[in-house]
Amino acid sequence: MSKSIEAKNLSAQLQYQAAGNPPSTLPQTAISNAFPGLEMDFRNIWKRILVGIELHESSNFVVAVDDDAPPAAGQLDNDYRLMSIEGIEFMVAVTGPLYPGGDNVSLPDTTFGDPQMSLEWSNALASIIQNYSGKSVHCVFESLENPKKTVKVKLKVRKFFDEADVNGEKVKLAVIAKDIAPPGQLTQSLCSPWQNDYRECACFYWAATRPDYVNVEARPDGTSTGNNWMQKNRTPDTPNVYIVDDWMDINLVNYTDLFRHWEESLRFIIGGKDEQPPQKVE
Repeated sequence: MSKSIEAKNLSAQLQYQAAGNPPSTLPQTAISNAFPGLEMDFRNIWKRILVGIELHESSNFVVAVDDDAPPAAGQLDNDYRLMSIEGIEFMVAVTGPLYPGGDNVSLPDTTFGDPQMSLEWSNALASIIQNYSGKSVHCVFESLENPKKTVKVKLKVRKFFDEADVNGEKVKLAVIAKDIAPPGQLTQSLCSPWQNDYRECACFYWAATRPDYVNVEARPDGTSTGNNWMQKNRTPDTPNVYIVDDWMDINLVNYTDLFRHWEESLRFIIGGKDEQPPQKVE
């Protein structure tokens, strides 16, 4: 008589491969396991992580406040952003060179002139999910119009994983909780065909898990040099100078390239470097 082993912990459930399912059905092999991709936009998971408000999927802006939100949260839909939860900051100062080889300087964004940038949600909220799921937490929000004006309010952290009763015991399932991502939400904000997002979303925000900064070499001053992966016609002798992503730049892969011959325009990256060109057979 054969017996089966039932996976109960989350790690085992996430790694489980059902009979007949190919490796591509596992989360870690999905084209997009963190950013927008062909299957879904995982960032939509974080929009409803705090009960009572909705956040922007890729930044810390509050985009909506529910009718049943705590009274103190009522004003947050008037241009506020989330700054911290339980003392964990969600904004960091951004520095870097303004041009290749330049000194590290403050890099304010082009919209608000803010020298700080919000952290990526999957990383920023990891400890919050682990330690405060189902609990109320102290949140601090800042006005975009007046940074000196802040709002402090307690909001409940939604449980990330669904649960089930197993022999009278609550067991977490490797399934995203329904109240975080209602049906259809995971596929919001995707472009079709996929090439639109692949080109349009620009540096550090892409339609799938693709490279951006490749052939990177460290420099003596602690900075680095390398190529933009979308750069056309790279060879082993191409200088390692990063071309800023601009869809109008003729030196970068454009929409026409992606629609008509993406399989010829895009390059494989092996160990962070361009694949070697095919060897000629004498």
